[in-house]
Amino acid sequence: MQAFSNLFTAKSGLPYEAIGYYVLAVLAVFSVLFIIYLIAKRILVKLASRPGNELFQRLIGNLRVPVLLLLGVLALWLPLSFTSVPEVVSHVAGKILSILFISVVALMAIRVVHLIKYLVLKRYDIDQKDNLRARKIYTQFRILERVMIFIIILVGISLALMTFSEIRKIGVSIIASAGVTGIIVGLAAQKIIGGVLAGIQIAITQPITIDDVVVVENEWGRIEEINLTYVVVKIWDERRLVLPTTYFIEKPFQNWTKSSSEILGTVFIYTDYKVPIDYLRKELTRLLEGSKLWDRKVNVLQVTNATEKTVEVRALMSAVDSGTAWDLRVYVREHLIKFLQENYPESLPRSRVVIEEMGKK
Repeated sequence: MQAFSNLFTAKSGLPYEAIGYYVLAVLAVFSVLFIIYLIAKRILVKLASRPGNELFQRLIGNLRVPVLLLLGVLALWLPLSFTSVPEVVSHVAGKILSILFISVVALMAIRVVHLIKYLVLKRYDIDQKDNLRARKIYTQFRILERVMIFIIILVGISLALMTFSEIRKIGVSIIASAGVTGIIVGLAAQKIIGGVLAGIQIAITQPITIDDVVVVENEWGRIEEINLTYVVVKIWDERRLVLPTTYFIEKPFQNWTKSSSEILGTVFIYTDYKVPIDYLRKELTRLLEGSKLWDRKVNVLQVTNATEKTVEVRALMSAVDSGTAWDLRVYVREHLIKFLQENYPESLPRSRVVIEEMGKK
């Protein structure tokens, strides 16, 4: 090491000679590091050529640019310690290269987090009918991915700031003399911190998952995005309802697919007392058996209420998921009404007025 240092140390002390030796040292260090990189890449390519080794293929593709950037930063940084670059230049360059080094390492860590999420989620198909487990895994990893990226960025910024001793001194003095300010800032950030903690809690306890069917704020829709601080619900008419994550921890809401992607659909029809229940029940069975939307599990028609004017008839049916159940309900409701109109029009709701002629005294 000493011989290598002497080789690149400027003898005459002239700045341009020191810079020249520094450039030679950078080229030498980069050459050594690049050779190591090529050897490692060759090994990974051989491993990636084997079937089932997608990990190495993704490593080569995702980390190639960050690794080359890291080699460049190291090639510029390492020679500063054994060449005679002026102290002023080396000090400033060292600070800049330290920040670049931290940034590149943070970028590599974020790429690795993305890679882990991809390799895990590719095993689960969220588009299949029975996708409850897939939705749970998707929800957990999407939130955990954002948490990890947030932590990586936070740590990277902290390490970058710590490279400046002046900032460390200012920070210590601020912390020592700003107790009241810290309390105020803490209170102001309480909701933000609460939102982040709520996002982590949703990832762990999973009251909602990606693609869940929910009813919130009297709106029916699907969970489209779950972030650290907010959740996006896609309403049936293509609107987006954006709610804080704390909403799903603090307030009641309906989750139609919490325990299963299968769902029961209900259709209510209000008829006159003359309605032929048995014939209506047979018609429901005929409609369901002729529809591909029905999963052939639940087929029930019952009188669930009766008032002084109408009879409430409830048709209960099952489907593989909420979207199919919605289409099936619409189909059954339409055709049951049509059946009554064409075959039993006297069964439709009506108001009666009975006029009796009073006898003369």
